[in-house]
Amino acid sequence: MVANFSRKSTPVHPLSRFATKQAIARLLKIKVEQIYRIERWRHILYVHAQGMSRFVSYADLPPILGVESPKGLDFGYWKRRMASLKERFAPDFWVDFYGDKFHQAVSVAELLEWGELVGAIKLMLSAIDLESLRKVYAQEKSLLEHF
Repeated sequence: MVANFSRKSTPVHPLSRFATKQAIARLLKIKVEQIYRIERWRHILYVHAQGMSRFVSYADLPPILGVESPKGLDFGYWKRRMASLKERFAPDFWVDFYGDKFHQAVSVAELLEWGELVGAIKLMLSAIDLESLRKVYAQEKSLLEHF
């Protein structure tokens, strides 16, 4: 099944550029294939998947490559969302998400791009999470350099 992205209101939230099926699936702990429609509303996403429909905040989703890099206002949205959840740092699934992106990198250049993105948002991550990602990055870099 292919997810349909549709817009229900305008303008779209600035963080909507980071909304991907992969990130949404990881957040909801479902398979990407289970998502069949995602509605982009002004302040939230409405996700329709097999056996569920959920509202998802744009601020729950991690930044990605291929779109405009995170900027000051984006960090404000993320920090406000974390404060509303009584959290100091980004959700745990962000670490898993970036770990997967490091594993999926097909070149050192791509890995470096993901590493730079994580470096740009490092203040959003706990010291333990950042160290964990650094280890995964180093392992993947070593593997890619030897092939």
